[in-house]
Amino acid sequence: MTKSAWSLWIGLAISLGSGPTFAGDIAKGEKLFGNCLACHRLQGDDGTTIRKGGRAGPNLFGVVGRLAGSAPSYEYSEGLQALQKSGQVWSKESLTAFVVNPNDFLSVQLGPGHTSKMPFALPDGAADIAEYLANVATIGR
Repeated sequence: MTKSAWSLWIGLAISLGSGPTFAGDIAKGEKLFGNCLACHRLQGDDGTTIRKGGRAGPNLFGVVGRLAGSAPSYEYSEGLQALQKSGQVWSKESLTAFVVNPNDFLSVQLGPGHTSKMPFALPDGAADIAEYLANVATIGR
């Protein structure tokens, strides 16, 4: 299955509320998240830096369970703004599908023509990164 077909399948499964259970590996996700630090950081609600990174993308601390496109002090793309208006809350599954291919995810969720500023797709290890991000507050690193 091609990367694009796989991400579309994941998006459709999420849209329909069914599909495979995603079980990522926290330790692998922590290591793979190093690829994300060029653009993203993890900064706690109290301002504590958990993982220092770039500011081209939003802070990803607490992303799982947060309304899409709602991190403070970040200007989101039209696609993420539309996703926010749709009421999409990030789950491990939806974040996994987004990381696999952000633009395909937005096309499935919102229709063609919606795009993300995120130029990076990570088809391998996305579930691990989502699992790490879902648990970073409890593991503290």
